[in-house]
Amino acid sequence: MFKFRLLVSAIALTGSMSVMAAEPLPSVAPAPADNPTTLEKVTLGKMLYHDPRLSSTGTVSCASCHNTMLGGEDNRSVAMGVNGQTGGRSAPTVWNAAFNKVQFWDGRAESLEAQAAGPVTNPIEMGMKSWDDVVARLKTIEGYQDAFEKAFGKDSISKENATKAIAAYERTLITPNSPYDKYVGGDKDAMTKQQIRGMEKAVEIGCTSCHSGPAFNGPGMFQKFPVNSNGYFEAQYHFLKDKGLAEVTKKDSDAHMWKVPTLRNVALTAPYFHNGSVKTLDRAVWLMAKLQLNKELSDGDVADIVAFLNALTGEFPTQTMPQLPGTPGSTFN
Repeated sequence: MFKFRLLVSAIALTGSMSVMAAEPLPSVAPAPADNPTTLEKVTLGKMLYHDPRLSSTGTVSCASCHNTMLGGEDNRSVAMGVNGQTGGRSAPTVWNAAFNKVQFWDGRAESLEAQAAGPVTNPIEMGMKSWDDVVARLKTIEGYQDAFEKAFGKDSISKENATKAIAAYERTLITPNSPYDKYVGGDKDAMTKQQIRGMEKAVEIGCTSCHSGPAFNGPGMFQKFPVNSNGYFEAQYHFLKDKGLAEVTKKDSDAHMWKVPTLRNVALTAPYFHNGSVKTLDRAVWLMAKLQLNKELSDGDVADIVAFLNALTGEFPTQTMPQLPGTPGSTFN
């Protein structure tokens, strides 16, 4: 049974003013007790994350859709998997995903570990028939035998340990020290006057009633989108085609409920919304005000809020590509 309860704040529905808590992004993500972060796990997880051999065709890795050389996604309207197949949703960013209370747009995974297991056997995404097949493949690669042993002990190649390693790597993907973080930390010159105006406007109209907390993704709640239906915009953007949480719970009451996404680095993750139907950030801001808060923003207000959202772009830790273990003299297929 889908265990997460629906949390919809009354203030979000009314558009009433909400106070923004001045919280910088933590530089370290918390790890669960059963998966403490170690260098060996992160090293292994980075390899697995970037290895296309975890897909049926050997062409798609986690990084294909969640590119750590970019904003943590692929800048496509919808993600592309094996054999050029596409789904109906845009790839969420992996940067700062460690601070999400739930994973995927519909929140169906409770943890990074649970999320890491899903795409590998999704027929559209990475296309493996089963995790048993994945484990069998990894066991044939000597380099992975060594890497798993260092991270988890002898004869430890398994679905559970593979997903734990990927999650451990993903918990290192944090982007602190944005202009906003520096500003709330006391450097009042870190944000421009326009960015400060945009922050104040976002609070005033109610954006932060949902996009709250250090990751600007709320306390793990779901929110209906769109709140205010509009046939004109629906014809353009098809927001209602996907029922979101209801696709998981099969409950009509959960239709069009979505995980509140982070606003961190949002300037880098176009196109926008669950179906990637909106190409630009200024249009996304205007639509959110219109459809969620029933507010009509001026061009100046939109420009100010967009400037503020740019102030949420953090410092990206340097990423080096791992050397994947080879299969000398043979191939997996």
